Amino acid sequence: MRPRRRPAQVLGLCLLLIGVSEAAAGVVASAAGVRIDVVTGPSPPAIALDRRNLRDIFLKRIVIDHAGKALVPLNLPPEDPLRAAFSRELLDKPPDALQRFWNERYFQGVSPPYVVRSQEAMLRYIAETPGALGYVASCWVDERVRVVAELPVPADLAARIAGLCRETGH
Repeated sequence: MRPRRRPAQVLGLCLLLIGVSEAAAGVVASAAGVRIDVVTGPSPPAIALDRRNLRDIFLKRIVIDHAGKALVPLNLPPEDPLRAAFSRELLDKPPDALQRFWNERYFQGVSPPYVVRSQEAMLRYIAETPGALGYVASCWVDERVRVVAELPVPADLAARIAGLCRETGH
């Protein structure tokens, strides 16, 4: 036989569920405004940073700009949801296909982009390294970097990426 809940317990559970629903709605609402921003340092590379060139830079098909400066694309760790979103939106490849791509390129002497551990590390590296390019959630952009492209966040990753913004207080 199940114990009966007192009215106060039922009311408390209802209020808890309402709070959880409101929090989830807030994540969905904030997720709608988050995008993936491709960023460079204060002085962008001397190359058109359109979608096609950005794709080729991050796949390391283009490695220098028109002034002969090295381009340094950066990636977040493989398990980062922002990396998965970026890979799908700009590179048109899911992470597992990119792993195969880089395994093949490695044997041709081409290494994948450097991996930095966080969005903050990405911003610091880009701000201090000429020719560096990377990506962050739009809520992370600050005066250290310049946004050169904006990409949408896939719907299935929007809540997770919006959660990355809440963790930082941005």
